[in-house]
Amino acid sequence: MRKIRLGVLGSGSGSNFQALLDASQSGTLDAQIVLVLSDVVGAGILERARNANIPTGLIDCRGCTSKFPLEAQQETAGTLKKAAVDLVCLAGFMRMIKSPLLEAFPGRIINIHPSLLPAFPGLEAWKQALDAGVAETGCTVHYVDAGMDSGEIILQAAVPVLTDDTATTLHARIQLQEHRIYPLAVNIIAATIP
Repeated sequence: MRKIRLGVLGSGSGSNFQALLDASQSGTLDAQIVLVLSDVVGAGILERARNANIPTGLIDCRGCTSKFPLEAQQETAGTLKKAAVDLVCLAGFMRMIKSPLLEAFPGRIINIHPSLLPAFPGLEAWKQALDAGVAETGCTVHYVDAGMDSGEIILQAAVPVLTDDTATTLHARIQLQEHRIYPLAVNIIAATIP
């Protein structure tokens, strides 16, 4: 069985990318990462990819700080297609994906989010959970659609909120679960891709 080809999009340090890479290199992930793209010059994810000899690229968002311009999405889709990517994995990518990319990879874009969706979509979900006083939060791997963290759920892991938790400690424990379930979710999808 062939390994599916992953394209990873990220804006930050790339810890979830690293979890996917480690799983791929250890043989527990039925996929290989063939391209890493970022919208942030100097993002840690790009350095991690370069250190692993994985091709990287920058997404030109035309000076927009939060929006993902349609032209940039079309270019990104073209770059991913050129690399023969089967599945696009968002790993801390902080821009909303819309139709050009969604149409180029229908049902083939996934994201990892630090809450038990549908609870706490959007930014800093671990802080939202702390502020809400919930006893439990976690993380979710889901398909990406045009909404904010609203796509079909693939896999979730729960994390208890401890009485002495800070945003930092809670986020760190959520990330441990993210790193565990993201490769598992990719394997679930890999089994469905011919």
